[in-house]
Parts: sequence; C-alpha cells; structure tokens
Amino acid sequence: MKKFFFTHLRGENEVPPVNSTAFGNAKFISNSKKTKIKFRLEVNNMKDFIQAHIHFGEKGENGPILVFLFRADAVSLPGEERMIACKGVITGILTNDDMIDNEKGVDRISDLIKLMKTGKAYVNVHTEKISVVRLEDKLKEFFRLNRIIKVR
Repeated sequence: MKKFFFTHLRGENEVPPVNSTAFGNAKFISNSKKTKIKFRLEVNNMKDFIQAHIHFGEKGENGPILVFLFRADAVSLPGEERMIACKGVITGILTNDDMIDNEKGVDRISDLIKLMKTGKAYVNVHTEKISVVRLEDKLKEFFRLNRIIKVR
C-alpha cells in the first residue's frame, strides 16, 4: 500500500529556532513495494538555498542526514554569478541508491518510511550559512480522504 506524507517547513522549528521569513512544504508518496519515494519540495522567501535533505531525529534534536533532496554546486562558473534562489520547487524520486551511509542503520527506503511514520525524520533546507527551515512537527502521514494523522 502506498504511503503519503506531508509537512510544512518553518524556521521556528529548527533546533535551535531561527527567526526567518522562509517557509515551504514537502510532500512524499511511496510506492506500494516501499522501494521508491516520489517527492515535491517547495521553498519560499529563502535566498541562496543550496541543500535540502531528510535527517533522522527526534523532535527537538538534530540528527544525521539520511538522503539528499537537493544539492547545488556552491561554486560558480568563471564569469558567472552564483545562482540566487528565493523560491523554488524541487521534485524527484528517491531510491535505495540515494540513501546516505549513517550510524543509525537506515539504509533502505523502507527504513526511511518507517521513520517517517513514527515521526523520527525531518526535512532541512540550508543556505551556505545556516539551515533556516525545518519541518513542522515532523512528517505527517496523509491517508485517503485527506485525513491528516499527526504521527508524533
């Protein structure tokens, strides 16, 4: 069975909290075999965001990166300005090959889905200086009929 997850992103949910006008949302849908996750990440009011990823972590604590959602090259080509993004939509499909080696033993998409269901995963979007957007109250699972269940 497919799993649906959704979250709002706000700076005040960062650890420690960050005062930021940046905001966004992220949607995730797994396939029924739990081998792929399709995602859509939207970011607004954030200048020069260069990375976005899913981390392992309980509410109120920081944790290791599990998978990248977006990674920009921070070095510009000769004669060109670096890309400045204030708003953007990033989409993609995550597979087992995208998982980052970590000390938590989260090696497969099925492991990541379990963490998302139990509220032990969060999204961070980063600039060069600081990560300023963190998801609101961990990932929330979407069930059919648009009923939102808060996992933690």
